[in-house]
Amino acid sequence: MLKIVLYQPEIPGNTGSIGRTCVALNCPLILIKPYGFDISEKSVRRAGLDYWKHIRLTEYEDWNNFLELENAQKDQLYFIESTGASSIYQAQFKNDSYLIFGGETKGIPINLLQDYPNQVYHLPMFSDHIRSLNLANTATTAAYLYLAQHFPN
Repeated sequence: MLKIVLYQPEIPGNTGSIGRTCVALNCPLILIKPYGFDISEKSVRRAGLDYWKHIRLTEYEDWNNFLELENAQKDQLYFIESTGASSIYQAQFKNDSYLIFGGETKGIPINLLQDYPNQVYHLPMFSDHIRSLNLANTATTAAYLYLAQHFPN
């Protein structure tokens, strides 16, 4: 089963929108603290519309807490970061994958990425005028690329 992980998300509207995608795909949303907002903020619920109550949400205090309690294997972790060396089109997702996204302005810390050098992917961008894509759009795109590999019909 696919799981979407947001590492220290900062913008409540993106988290709400990603939560809505999780409901659509029937996959859990995992949030790793600290957040740049209060999870109960109206803007989170507004972006998730009336679907927020259906989100299978799990929260962790930090990265180590996530690893310990999820018991995730290293080869199940896929980091989606604009600095990733490989295109997401090259990823061969495991059945029980975690798609991990960093906060909107900080991304995933380099020291964390260094522990997983072969598991960091980017979405292609062909313009020099943009640094990154919107987090909610990126998470939805990556989730559907996962689905294309596991449910091709």
